[in-house]
Amino acid sequence: RDLHSFPTRRSSDLDSTRIKIVSALMAGELCVADIAEVLEISASAISHQLRILRQAKIVRYRRVGKQIYYSIEDNHVGILYTVGMEHVKEGH
Repeated sequence: RDLHSFPTRRSSDLDSTRIKIVSALMAGELCVADIAEVLEISASAISHQLRILRQAKIVRYRRVGKQIYYSIEDNHVGILYTVGMEHVKEGH
């Protein structure tokens, strides 16, 4: 993994959706339906963004029957998210 594998798009809407997903997952493991409900975004849009986050190894998943649960890949992702949000709040 390197910095170039971090998911980026020209559309800030897509980036903000991924940030919102990571933020929701910081609280714990969630399924697509739960993430979609919390963020008030369609499940298909959430699934698409989760695929990008999975490919970048930012989130991981586990299957329980037909249900798939997502969580943050590891504590490094959480640390980066927290530091990044602090940076934004400070106005940098």
